[in-house]
Amino acid sequence: MESPFRADVVKDKAALVTGGGSGICFEIAAQLARHGAQVAIMGRRREVLDKAVAALRSQGLRAVGFDGDVRNQEDAARVLAATVAHFGKLDILVNGAAGNFLASPEDLTPKGFRTVLEIDTLGTYTMCYEALKYLKKGGPGKGPSTGGLIINISATLHYSASWYQIHVSAAKAGVDSITRSLALEWGTDYDIRVNGIAPGPIQDTPGLRKLAPEEMSKGLREMMPLFKFGEKRDIAMAALYLASDAGKYVNGTTLVVDGGLWLSHPRHIPKEEVRELSKVVEKKV
Repeated sequence: MESPFRADVVKDKAALVTGGGSGICFEIAAQLARHGAQVAIMGRRREVLDKAVAALRSQGLRAVGFDGDVRNQEDAARVLAATVAHFGKLDILVNGAAGNFLASPEDLTPKGFRTVLEIDTLGTYTMCYEALKYLKKGGPGKGPSTGGLIINISATLHYSASWYQIHVSAAKAGVDSITRSLALEWGTDYDIRVNGIAPGPIQDTPGLRKLAPEEMSKGLREMMPLFKFGEKRDIAMAALYLASDAGKYVNGTTLVVDGGLWLSHPRHIPKEEVRELSKVVEKKV
């Protein structure tokens, strides 16, 4: 499918994508690279990274992989330093590393709860903290008045409440708070824009296979306003928008890309019945 963006829309930008070895974040890395960026991906599993980098390079894209755990401050510092050493600068940080699984609260141990918060929330903050020196205006490869961009991958689970997702709901609520706070403070002090993307259910991803396996997802499409799952490309295009000049005045916003799912509720009364009932009520009035 042809891209709606120019092929050079993020030309010569340098990006680091955590969790970029697979799923949504791999597609974000790929689309950034296809549109002119140099891309580094970070993940815990070396074999996954190597496979992802090989796939990108086979398409003639500029990519490199660094293994590390976003929960570990030393790893974060090392990978960010290696990215800047490799590209000479850092313009875009995408925080996409995440952990998730289905669990009722009574079956979820505090250790399991803490693990997800450490990956999603603490990991996001740790990467942002270590990236500041590179993303701020006047940083390596930066002009005196030009800062970089942070994109935090979030979710919509915490906008109301979601079954079996108390750990992730808490973690992503924290991520959204980090996005807003850093947008205010680092936007003011360092010219760094900080935004988020909240994906809905995206087909052909580990997340959907884990959280909505075929055995549990029957009828799910019928509950969705657009009657379909999203595609990884949908999230990558949102990231491109935020990374391009089209999004240069967007700061502190979490962009929901879920086809309207989080707004939806089951239709308890068929439309035809509503019409007839409305006529009856109006006559009584």
